[in-house]
Amino acid sequence: MKIAVISDIHSNIYALESVLENINKKDVDMIVCTGDLVGYGTRPNEVIETLKKNKILTIMGNYDDAIGNLKIACGCAYPDPKDAQKAGLSMHFTSQTTTNENKEYLRSLPKELVFTFDNKTIRFVHGSTRLINEYLKENSKEADEVMSELVEDILVCGHTHIPYAKYYGKKLLVNAGSVGKPKTNRPDANYVIIDIKNEDEVSKIPSSVEVEIIEVKYDFEKIAKEIEENKILPNDFARLIREGISK
Repeated sequence: MKIAVISDIHSNIYALESVLENINKKDVDMIVCTGDLVGYGTRPNEVIETLKKNKILTIMGNYDDAIGNLKIACGCAYPDPKDAQKAGLSMHFTSQTTTNENKEYLRSLPKELVFTFDNKTIRFVHGSTRLINEYLKENSKEADEVMSELVEDILVCGHTHIPYAKYYGKKLLVNAGSVGKPKTNRPDANYVIIDIKNEDEVSKIPSSVEVEIIEVKYDFEKIAKEIEENKILPNDFARLIREGISK
């Protein structure tokens, strides 16, 4: 079972289109999106419509929750008041731009999905199993705590915008990274493919899991220039896109 997992698109339709084109060449069985369809970028409706058109299984991110449920903040902590102000501008633009129909779609998204394939149970969340906006950074205390309590074999999350895969004993934590706003110090979009191998009934070799982190080049200047031409979104968002950094 090959599963492509995308996350944190953040209204970047150009990155999403390039990633989906790349996925189409990979012979995957299904695609799952771990949320944050909207925010930061200029094209929230196009992103939502593309996921709906392609019938991609999608869960709710903290930004989707905020826009869909008409909240005034996205649920992230911003110690720097300037960052909080920029996030507020992003919320304002996205809320004003996203259609009512698409807000309803965001409201309808589940907060997690659980599947079992080839004797492996996999749980998809946005932030963590505890909170929609909790960061499970690689080698973090929060990741240790969450994985020590995990019932399933594999946990897949997003939210940090940095992809990785790490075993905690026999349990696997996979972060799907970010399609539309990576924080890898490179502008390329990224996603993961999780390949769950069948158990060999003859030799009794158990199921195995392989994770591939894939980077996809796309025309990031298109989204960066649209942000700069926008009358509400901060120009600094364009710099973050070009440099692939957090701030």
